Amino acid sequence: MSKAQVLTIAGSDSGGGAGIQADIKTFQERGVFGTSVITAVTAQNTLGVQGIYRVPLEGVQKQLDSIFSDFTIHAIKTGMLVSEAYMELVADELEKYSGTLLVIDPVMVAKGGALLMEKQALEIMKLRMVPLATVLTPNIPEAEELSGMTIQTKEDMKKAAKVLQKFGSKNVVIKGGHTENDKWATDYLLMEDGKERWYKSPRIATKDTHGTGCTFSACITAELAKGKSVEKAVEIAKVFIQAAISHPIEVGHGHGPTNHWAYREEKK
Repeated sequence: MSKAQVLTIAGSDSGGGAGIQADIKTFQERGVFGTSVITAVTAQNTLGVQGIYRVPLEGVQKQLDSIFSDFTIHAIKTGMLVSEAYMELVADELEKYSGTLLVIDPVMVAKGGALLMEKQALEIMKLRMVPLATVLTPNIPEAEELSGMTIQTKEDMKKAAKVLQKFGSKNVVIKGGHTENDKWATDYLLMEDGKERWYKSPRIATKDTHGTGCTFSACITAELAKGKSVEKAVEIAKVFIQAAISHPIEVGHGHGPTNHWAYREEKK
């Protein structure tokens, strides 16, 4: 019996903690077959991003053609899309496969502060990409950029999610890791039918959180590909990322990566 097949369209992280590398690791852990389209290669480690090198647009198109001409993709995840031109290319391609489940992680800024999306690409994200999304997974700073509002409270999270849903995303998850609550990391899900759900987990005191957003959205993608509901997929992803943060692997000298095999180890 063939496995569910998924695709990530994102940047490569040479340090292995985020981007394509985090996505593929997560796909493997969740029992789906992962494919990839690389938009940019970053020179990156736990200390920061030392360089960003874009894959030529022709190369991105060829990768997309290769994947869709051979594999049966059940769900797609997008991460780092770099600029307007890349976003337009990806949007054009994804519109051809509008029936495929799509998780958009609107990656804008790296953990160390490096800008991973050009400012002018924000409008293209809102106009072309978000309307294609099955699930949109911004953190609070990203949700603020996209919605144009300040988010400080739970009510603000709910209002911002409604704004983002009006842009076209069927379901919106606003991740609460950037809130000032010292005890809990609380995420908010607004579903297509108007139903809402809060996901709460204890906040872990650690600097090793590199790649949390990529890993979280990749896990949602994998679960959707396996037939899980959006609500259940987000629930599993929340537990998966909590385990990944709770069991650091202590590599590098800066913001270390999450532990992608921690959830499996906890289940033993």
